Amino acid sequence: MNKPGMPAPSTTADLKQDNRRYFRRLSRYYLWFTACLALFLVALGILEREGMPRQWIGHLYMFGTIVLYATIGVVARTSNVSEYYVAGRRVPALFNGMATAADWISAASFISLAGTLYLHGFDALAYVMGWTGGYCLVALLIAPYLRKFAQYTIPDFLAARYNGNAGGNGSANGGGRGTGRGTAVRAMAVGATIVVSFTYVVAQIYAVGLIASRFTGVDFSVGIFLGLASILVCSFLGGMRAITWTQVAQYIIILVAFLIPTMWLSAKFAGNPVPQVAYGSVLPKLAQREAQLALDPREQEVRAAFRARADGYAARIDGLPHSWEAGKVEAQRRLDVARSRNASLGEIRTAERDLLSYPRTADEAARLWTEERAANLARAQPPEPHADPFPGKTREESDIRRNNFLALVFCLMFGTAALPHILMRAYTTPSVHETRVSVFWALFFILLIYLTMPALAVLAKYDIYTSLVGTHFSSLPTWVSYWANVDKANPLISIVDVNGDGIVQLAEIAIDGDVLTLATPEIGGLPYVISGLVAAGGLAAALSTADGLLLAISNALSHDIYFKIVDPGASTQKRVTISKLLLLAVAFIAAYVASQKPADILSLVGAAFSLAGSTLFPALVAGVFWKRANHQGAIAGMIGGFLVCLYYMLHTNPMLGGSADAAWFHIAPISAGVFGVPAGLAVLVAVSLLTPPPSNASRGLVEHIRAPEQ
Repeated sequence: MNKPGMPAPSTTADLKQDNRRYFRRLSRYYLWFTACLALFLVALGILEREGMPRQWIGHLYMFGTIVLYATIGVVARTSNVSEYYVAGRRVPALFNGMATAADWISAASFISLAGTLYLHGFDALAYVMGWTGGYCLVALLIAPYLRKFAQYTIPDFLAARYNGNAGGNGSANGGGRGTGRGTAVRAMAVGATIVVSFTYVVAQIYAVGLIASRFTGVDFSVGIFLGLASILVCSFLGGMRAITWTQVAQYIIILVAFLIPTMWLSAKFAGNPVPQVAYGSVLPKLAQREAQLALDPREQEVRAAFRARADGYAARIDGLPHSWEAGKVEAQRRLDVARSRNASLGEIRTAERDLLSYPRTADEAARLWTEERAANLARAQPPEPHADPFPGKTREESDIRRNNFLALVFCLMFGTAALPHILMRAYTTPSVHETRVSVFWALFFILLIYLTMPALAVLAKYDIYTSLVGTHFSSLPTWVSYWANVDKANPLISIVDVNGDGIVQLAEIAIDGDVLTLATPEIGGLPYVISGLVAAGGLAAALSTADGLLLAISNALSHDIYFKIVDPGASTQKRVTISKLLLLAVAFIAAYVASQKPADILSLVGAAFSLAGSTLFPALVAGVFWKRANHQGAIAGMIGGFLVCLYYMLHTNPMLGGSADAAWFHIAPISAGVFGVPAGLAVLVAVSLLTPPPSNASRGLVEHIRAPEQ
């Protein structure tokens, strides 16, 4: 006998047949899309050979990208609540896996991760291990149970689970207004979703601005708002439905854009176009080159110059406040001298800039000079061996690096398992089984990129160490000057002849990790059409994640706050309209914050993961696996984890007014979640045990979502 609401066998068979036809139709669409992408690249390659200017090629990529995403957004537009929030719960596992991978491979992964591996070597593998391991936690601990719950948002689940009066029968209204208990938990979960997702989306929009300015040559701030138009045409018009089908197309672009230049470098240096296999043969060559550069007398001369600069800053810090006063007088004197002797306009402008940029107070001088001293000391160090795990001058220094590596892996794993925009994708598949399969496909598609990133870092590093180092300044490659001028206020690459010998030394190169992937085609000597493709891939990565994050924020506000708390009688049309308006508002606020360049991409992303893990992970996992967890414990756990994590960030991050000397066990601020997650879990357990047990309805919900699918 069928349970109430369950389809009859014949209906189930028809549904499976419909799903198969739907899958085949989607497969045809995306095969055609891939073929058209290949033809587009071939056509642009021919046009480049015929002399088409590079700027035109960049504009064609930008125009084609916006038209593609706008077309999908218009075709998939909807005002249906189920379609807008969860894509109608009919996304096949394979395509949901591709969409999830695109959602996951954000700007931090596509743009910054290879650069971080380039700069920090073995230590940066923590990102690859943590993010990949986090998906295993999603598959095992959370995603299938959320799909069995069958609602719309993460606060939906937490409110129903910790309400005590809301059923978990999977109905459209499960976990409604209920009592103040469910409302309080829902409000806390919405707050966490907004804080985590907003921090993360700012990083994505920052990357959009960086890439859009690369495409069009416009100012960085203008590029942010150009890219914002691409985000809004999908998420605003069609919600999760439009975002899903856009993300599948974006994943295809991401994969092609990342693999082509890496395979080229692999074939160039290893004679094998499979980079995941071939780069092992390049590592010994890189290690040999690193050893040569460490002992090169000219390199040592440059490093000594940086060490002398660091000593100069140290002396100025020791002489405060008199050194600050003397420096200000000297800057004013240089400007007066330049004006009095009718110096060139450029010399006068330089003196004016020096005076305007001089620290306004002695305290500001102390902060700036400390940062400059640290930067110069870092450049005075010889290159660290890329493949050595946790290198350090002493055993204690090596242990600190190892502990930070493990702490970062921990934060990224538990943060991944609690990110609202990722967990929302569990709601979009037709069944619990499809959710499990889609997580497998997501891991597969993510690993295609993640196993390639260490190879790209090694190959690009070897190219720079052998081709750029030793070059005369008069014959620097054009890509250096191009990327130095993308953001003139904070150059992405800088090469200055410190020792005056006219030859580039490794210590004279300062490269931002965010530029490495985007510049890889030019570093490897590939045609400009591939450079444009990589930029399009980076844009796709940033846009796909930004779409999901903005939707998570707007849905939390419109569904969980407006519909569930403020106006439960709102019509479906009104709910979707409110969601669209909120999405628009949040997008522009995030774009404004990103235009202020609050931090580098990976720092912002690390903060988002620590906050997500500390605030949401304990409540989510306890809600699935521990029946004794109650609403008091959930609220206390979320507050406790969040406050511990936030306190540690503020207490130890110099950019937020803290001091690195205040770190606990020398753990970096980016890994604040290593304290926040255990604190949140401990508080949740303690408070739950000290307060009355949850109702039978809450325990019944746990049994329902953990029962095998029929």
